[in-house]
Amino acid sequence: MSTAEISSRASLQPEHDPPAQVQFVQPAPRHASAIHDLIKACKPLDVNSTYAYLLLCHHFSETCVVALKGKRIVGFVSAYIPPQAGDTLFIWQVAVHETARGQQLGGAMLTHLLERPAARDVRFLETTVSPSNVASTRLFERFAARLNAGISKSPLFERSDFGAEAHEEEILYRIGPF
Repeated sequence: MSTAEISSRASLQPEHDPPAQVQFVQPAPRHASAIHDLIKACKPLDVNSTYAYLLLCHHFSETCVVALKGKRIVGFVSAYIPPQAGDTLFIWQVAVHETARGQQLGGAMLTHLLERPAARDVRFLETTVSPSNVASTRLFERFAARLNAGISKSPLFERSDFGAEAHEEEILYRIGPF
């Protein structure tokens, strides 16, 4: 990493330290079932199959993070670098257990991911947010402000794209460059 890259990443320091005794680790398949349970407890997040979380833990562990307090999972971020956009980290889900909320754990996990070697070429962060998910909207707007990076919002998936499933539209948030 060049000196310029190191100094630009210095602004990624969390607003607050992660909650006491929380450790960030790469997820492994043994975490998938507990991640599934965490997502189920974090409404309004979409719950995927345990198999989907197994694949994330197996194929995308370098771009996902589990927050552990002791042996208990209190946070999870699933993310990946899209094949056609090597400078972008797409955040799929951010989940924080109710006992760890209000402690900036979501932002700390995002920061941790951007500091990993797998993200060395990342200049943009993207995610989608349903309009009613106020907590995610606030998280990503605060994160962009901390990075002193621009944020653009545009429709990505319309309600009709979900077929018969009752699902809100998904707005694409693009943060960067940073």
